[in-house]
Amino acid sequence: MEDIEQYVEALIFASEQGIRMEEILYCLQAAFEHDFTAEEVTRHIDNIRTKYQNDDLAVEVVKVNNGFQFLTKKKYHAVISLLQLQRSKKKLSQAALETLAIIAYKQPVTKTDIEQIRGVNCDYSIQKLLEKELIAITGKSESVGKPILYGTSNLFMDYFGINDIAELPQLKEITDGSSTIGEVTD
Repeated sequence: MEDIEQYVEALIFASEQGIRMEEILYCLQAAFEHDFTAEEVTRHIDNIRTKYQNDDLAVEVVKVNNGFQFLTKKKYHAVISLLQLQRSKKKLSQAALETLAIIAYKQPVTKTDIEQIRGVNCDYSIQKLLEKELIAITGKSESVGKPILYGTSNLFMDYFGINDIAELPQLKEITDGSSTIGEVTD
């Protein structure tokens, strides 16, 4: 079983989203009928990550949302962005982005709460975000009528390259003071 590292590399490569340690262990144990430990697999992942740190390679193994995934290195993001602009079929509209931001910061949240914040109907945006699997239904509220609660999905974490919702910028970090009226005095 000397080539286990290559199997781990293949699993990471074949996974559309980040693959968690538990999933790697399950696949290896089922395929080889051997009890692999998380420490063994971690050692293999560290070796793979070291291998892909080579400057001649355009991809690297990154830990995202508590899973491992092949991603292009930051050096190539500008050219990849051009490709994604060209393929903007999956681009989010301004309304969808606003809705997604509200869900990310206020989750779990009902459609009514989102509509009160945005001031417009958001049925279409929620439908599109559900189709793109960026949000998920997380349950039902205990309020009157038991409305559906929405929250972000694991794909949201992968899409934005974060491991936890706490990594989202705080609202005070986003505002730059350009929306103030009048003079600011000390």
